[in-house]
Amino acid sequence: MKASILKLKKFFRLEAERSYDNRAVVGGLPKALQNWQAEARAEGVGDELLTAIQTRLHNYAQLTPVERQKALIEVWRRVEAELGPFPNNGKPAAPRRPAAVPKAPPPPEPEAKAKPATTRRRAAPARPRVEGEPAALDAPATVLYGVGDVNATRLEKLGIATLGDMLYHFPRRYEDYSQLSDIVSLLYGQHVTVMGTVKSLSNRPVKGGRRSIVEALVDDGTAALRVSWFNQPWMARNLSVGAQVVLSGQVDQYMGRLTMSSPEWELADKEQLHTNRIVPVYPLAADLGQRWLRGVMKRVVSYWAPRVPDPLPAALVATAEVRPLPEALLQVHFPDNPESLRAARTRLAFDELLLMQLAVLLQKAAWQGQTARRFAAADGWLEAQKVALPFALTAAQAAALDDLLRDLDSGRPMNRLLQGDVGSGKTVVAALCMALVAAQGAQAALMAPTSILAEQHYATLTRLLVSPGGLQPGELRLIIGATPEAEKQEIRQGLGDGSIKVVVGTQALIQDPILFDQLELIVIDEQHRFGVGQRAKLRAKGDNPHLLVMTATPIPRSLSLTLYGDLDLSVIAELPPGRREVDTQLMLPGERGRAYDLIRREVAAGRQAFIVYPLIEGEEDVDSEPDERKAAVVEEKRLKAEVFPDLKLGLLHGRMAADEKEKAMAALRDGKVQVLVCTTVVEVGVDVPNATVMLIEGADHFGLAQLHQLRGRVGRGGEQSYCILVPTGGHSAENERLKALLESNDGFMLAQKDLEQRGPGQFLGKQQSGFLDFRLASLTDARLIDKARRHAEDLLAGDPDLSQPAHAALAAAVKQYLSDGKGDLS
Repeated sequence: MKASILKLKKFFRLEAERSYDNRAVVGGLPKALQNWQAEARAEGVGDELLTAIQTRLHNYAQLTPVERQKALIEVWRRVEAELGPFPNNGKPAAPRRPAAVPKAPPPPEPEAKAKPATTRRRAAPARPRVEGEPAALDAPATVLYGVGDVNATRLEKLGIATLGDMLYHFPRRYEDYSQLSDIVSLLYGQHVTVMGTVKSLSNRPVKGGRRSIVEALVDDGTAALRVSWFNQPWMARNLSVGAQVVLSGQVDQYMGRLTMSSPEWELADKEQLHTNRIVPVYPLAADLGQRWLRGVMKRVVSYWAPRVPDPLPAALVATAEVRPLPEALLQVHFPDNPESLRAARTRLAFDELLLMQLAVLLQKAAWQGQTARRFAAADGWLEAQKVALPFALTAAQAAALDDLLRDLDSGRPMNRLLQGDVGSGKTVVAALCMALVAAQGAQAALMAPTSILAEQHYATLTRLLVSPGGLQPGELRLIIGATPEAEKQEIRQGLGDGSIKVVVGTQALIQDPILFDQLELIVIDEQHRFGVGQRAKLRAKGDNPHLLVMTATPIPRSLSLTLYGDLDLSVIAELPPGRREVDTQLMLPGERGRAYDLIRREVAAGRQAFIVYPLIEGEEDVDSEPDERKAAVVEEKRLKAEVFPDLKLGLLHGRMAADEKEKAMAALRDGKVQVLVCTTVVEVGVDVPNATVMLIEGADHFGLAQLHQLRGRVGRGGEQSYCILVPTGGHSAENERLKALLESNDGFMLAQKDLEQRGPGQFLGKQQSGFLDFRLASLTDARLIDKARRHAEDLLAGDPDLSQPAHAALAAAVKQYLSDGKGDLS
């Protein structure tokens, strides 16, 4: 056994013999261990073990005798695990029964409890890990003084299990109590910090003695302030007359006099943690007090944040002009000033965005490193296809088609996003690529999120591709959930033997029985409605197939750099000629009759209308308070009976069975329904050229991007069309927001506004929402996203696989990021 380990064992044995009174060695055990560590390190004892010992015993003096015994036993077990067992198991002996065991210090007074959470808390993302960080950061929170099993269980509800988790449990907001105010200058309602002397102190019972109020009079030389703490009797013991105190809180008023009720307080001669500074306010779970958690966080952050290595190379920290990671972790929890707080949050947000950008760029590089079958258009083939189209391509369509054809002839798999506003003509561009693949004997598949949309794509492709010189009727097929089993079997056989060249379908395409002969092109429409697993299953049915994903949802640049950062991008920003701008109007609820008159006039002229409602059958949330939103099922009955008894109304919503939805849409397309009452199930892909009116009820409950999508369902023929927005009330702020649709038909501009106002949720599917589960980064911060993208590109330009020693920690961080289920980002 090493001499240093023998000495450690001796320390522990002497402590046990003295009943753990911390007097076995001069100056106490923690002080002795500081000198002992140098000896142990010289004998080759590992830093990881030394750090674990220091972490567990640094607060030994504050523990009770029972807690000290437990701590020493735990440490010795760790020593044995690292260095091997020793005689007698090396355990410190149980304390001899002394005449009087020193009493443990009294427990701290209870603090005001946090209110039990009423909503389910979303799990926090896994904390970043830095290569070379102290192993003690993986130590459980119970190694901390005052954190027993009960509090550890409460902390786990916040996603805190280890010391490292604490470093990344960021405050949800801050109270700025950094400026001292004179009591004489206080105003009602202010949030302030004052310092003064306690002139009087009392604790009186209220409510028949079941409760109490502690009252103090605090004077700072300019005036006096009455302060009270309700039902916190321990405050009478914590304070005393003549004590100098610092108080932070909101100025209240009682009977004409300014007061403070239950302010944060600290003695003036102690380090200020809860007052006289920018005070962090942390997310809480039930039965955790803010003061208690702040105190625990202060101990962990102050000691461990400076010991966390920075995964970014020093050169990158300098060129990116961000703070070092240890400094950022310190300042984000306990900032010295507002500037330091902003810089800390910027650094930590930059880390999140940089890791994500590195991940998508590495994925893009890996995909581009694969080989794929080449498809080159023969001389004259493309021109013949264009001539056969019933219309001429716009310049934007032609440019997008050129991008796709280059990809198909590149020898590497296409991995491209085709983005175009509603009605811009994305499908025809994809159709020409599918025709090229089919003409050379391979297969193409188009997957849509709904049966309605799949059927529309099938009809469009039939019109565009099936001809004597093109695809034959049996070479283009549709498979959806409602397809009869006998027909599905026939389609599966045709895909397996290669006789079917193009297939359109829903999730039925990814079911196991379906095998392809030569699947070389996959087209996914409205791809954000599919999960990562669904896309991967379809990809796996081919050998490095080309992938084209399409969306009619305009994606702001900052979001496209994140969510679709691994894809090449083509944009169709031009509408086909002849499309007339939709006349968009905002009408208050009292003007609804005008909208009904418009619908009646358009129907009389042989056209059709949509009326969209935000709900299906009244209040969707049983816990929500009643609101004014209208529901499609209820309103359809009212409209039939009271408003349009002479018109043919239909109903469509998301809870209807698939065959019912198809019947409703077929009735609208065939003209059997004049007015379709529906929910946002019509938002994507429903193509009814004869529809000229879109009336949206409760428009203030939708995002601008979603409203723009709904507006795009009309105006698809040659007639003037109308979109009427009816909010639930006259809320000026919401109606100002809606006016953006009256002023612009630019989907990208509206999407950017929507992102800024409502966040990215409406642009994402569930899988993508998890991928963008940031702690501090914001998808509206275009400048920081651009900065992260630029630095990620620069890093990979000089070190494509992050294999240089200076990038080892960064490479490990990216690996961890991808291992958290974020591998296939788009």
